[in-house]
Amino acid sequence: MQLWFARGSEISIREQLVTQIILGILGNDLAPGQRLPSTRELARRFHLHSNTVSAGYRQLARDRWVEQRRGSGVFVRANRPETSQSPDLAVDQMIASLFRSARKEGVSLPALRVRLRQWLELQPPDHFLLIEPDEELRRIVAAEMQQAVSSPVLSSGLEDCRKALEGGISAVLPNRLESVRKALPEGTELLTLRFRSVPSSLGEWLPAPTGALVGIASRWPDFLKLARTMLSAAGFHPDSLVLRDARKANWQRGLKQTAAVVCDSVTAKELPAGCRAIPFSLLAESSIDELRRYVEFVSQPLESL
Repeated sequence: MQLWFARGSEISIREQLVTQIILGILGNDLAPGQRLPSTRELARRFHLHSNTVSAGYRQLARDRWVEQRRGSGVFVRANRPETSQSPDLAVDQMIASLFRSARKEGVSLPALRVRLRQWLELQPPDHFLLIEPDEELRRIVAAEMQQAVSSPVLSSGLEDCRKALEGGISAVLPNRLESVRKALPEGTELLTLRFRSVPSSLGEWLPAPTGALVGIASRWPDFLKLARTMLSAAGFHPDSLVLRDARKANWQRGLKQTAAVVCDSVTAKELPAGCRAIPFSLLAESSIDELRRYVEFVSQPLESL
């Protein structure tokens, strides 16, 4: 079995070694019972640190791909692990199979790269990318997007958005539009998401009941301010509002004594048992509808467009 290592890659040498050996086993390039090169031999042949090779072999043994026999070396196990194959490994296996087939057919690596690039450019977007610097807000909005659509929703800050954008539809909140536009390649299409005003779920609580304690909980500080302002404007007395920052220890304390808790969609899942949640979805219905239209459009067969 041939091995190769990319020195400047973001993937560690140890991970490259582990992945290639697993693919070799799955592709039958490495047979059950076959002895692998020794740690010293691999380190010398590829100018690797022996600790890196040892760590890779230990991981393979831990995951039951190989067995280490004292005094004899490292051998491929007779039986493969019964654990289900990870999505990343499944993709790696498909890609490795493609490259093996290309080599057999005499297709050069540059020619294969050109054809792959052409095929990637033909494919419709397969995910949404929410670009938002505020980590807590990003977490909430991404969760709401994922509840609304079947396509995967990824998220990133400004620093990593170019890397994550490939093959995706970028989405941004209105106040970040200009800064995100500057961070992305010119001409990149941006889907602008909008916030809703007053949640319909609060309707049954208006007018504000007298003497009822109402909780407000979120990991996003601006949500706490927004909800407090909104409830005060709706007639709730400030002394009846119990604010909890979900980033702090013991934030759930006292919430069971409230009539209900106004919270974001992520914090709603973390409330103590027995609390009545009033989730305040941040995204406007118009933005939810637009996300769904995008999914419907890119899911159509080419011949129907």
